[in-house]
Amino acid sequence: MEDIVYLMNPWLTVAVASLIGFITLLGLRWQLGKGNWLVIGLVGAFVAGLGSTLLTAPLGYCMFQEGQKTADIVMGWILVGIGAGLFILVSWILMSRWVQQLPLFPRAEHVAGAFHGRFAFLNALLVLSPTILVLIFFVYVPMFDTLRLSTLLAKFGTPRTRFVCVANFSTLLTDSGYHMNLILSFAFSAGIILLAMSSALLIATMLNQNIRGASIYRSLLIWPYAISPVVTGAMFRLLFGQESGLINYGLDTLFEYKVAWLTTVNPARFSVIMASVWNIIGFNILFYIAGLQNIPKDVIEAAAIDGANAFQRFWRITFPLLSPFTFFLVVTNTVYAFFDTFGLIFVLTRGGPTESTFTAMFRVYVTGILGNDIGKATAQSLVLFLIVVIITVVQFRIGNRTVQYGNY
Repeated sequence: MEDIVYLMNPWLTVAVASLIGFITLLGLRWQLGKGNWLVIGLVGAFVAGLGSTLLTAPLGYCMFQEGQKTADIVMGWILVGIGAGLFILVSWILMSRWVQQLPLFPRAEHVAGAFHGRFAFLNALLVLSPTILVLIFFVYVPMFDTLRLSTLLAKFGTPRTRFVCVANFSTLLTDSGYHMNLILSFAFSAGIILLAMSSALLIATMLNQNIRGASIYRSLLIWPYAISPVVTGAMFRLLFGQESGLINYGLDTLFEYKVAWLTTVNPARFSVIMASVWNIIGFNILFYIAGLQNIPKDVIEAAAIDGANAFQRFWRITFPLLSPFTFFLVVTNTVYAFFDTFGLIFVLTRGGPTESTFTAMFRVYVTGILGNDIGKATAQSLVLFLIVVIITVVQFRIGNRTVQYGNY
């Protein structure tokens, strides 16, 4: 119990975060080989302490007060790590440029259409004010309201709320059901991304050939993306219905066999993935066709003259040149798989059978709307948002090493 009480000291959290920031930016100094050791280390300590404070101080350090559960204390330390890590990352980028004597904000050249003169900033602000107001009222205000609700015990139809600190988040740490929902979301996302992108690349490669009526085929293959996930779920429910579904009708006619597509665990998961792939594949085809049409034909012809077969030309020339499009599609397909498949699952399986298609996004709906618990639902949505952000950052980090932009 003494150890738990010791962990409740808010000053300790700032000290630990500052120490981590100090060591991290000293590592940057060692990597770059430039800059004052003490200054860089102190900057790291300051920004890490500031980041951890900005995430814990507005809550009154409630997660470190006496009487909190161990899960709440762990959640408090997670917030400390997120705040410190975010500020360390930003300072790492800025410090790298400063140490290497690169301009942080290079002066833009005067080009046609740019604002000039004494009141250039005010003129630009006036022109951008509609966009800024839209972002404030429809993005930033709802975002901060979501953060506020995630720390409250809030129910639909009840005006009273109660501050519960990080309890809505800490309960997720020990909720095995929510862990399974996350695992299922990752599995669905992996399946959707792999199948949608590989099949789209194959189809786009065939459509890029000189065939009669290619423009008609391209239009027919792209239009499924114009259909919303809800409508896609309704269409595939007609296809995969056990008694009246068209697929089972064909199987019964040919083989006298039916599959319980939507009421059995594995077929239901397969149905959700196939419907999602069909919904997003047109978007992928569109970008892959654009990429294939931008590849110089003389490069492919030169490889053919050198003796490379069709597979070697595709794998060693075409696919690497498509890396910018592939990277973009991986990011967009990840966002689609985690968020946009909710409407499809809602219509197609309702999360069943036995929660076999119960993703993390569907859990937000069940908790917030059906369970009438807005506080927990907003906490779950923020966790899911943070996971997708981390995945996207990792993808950008990896993509910067493998993707080549520029002229072919």
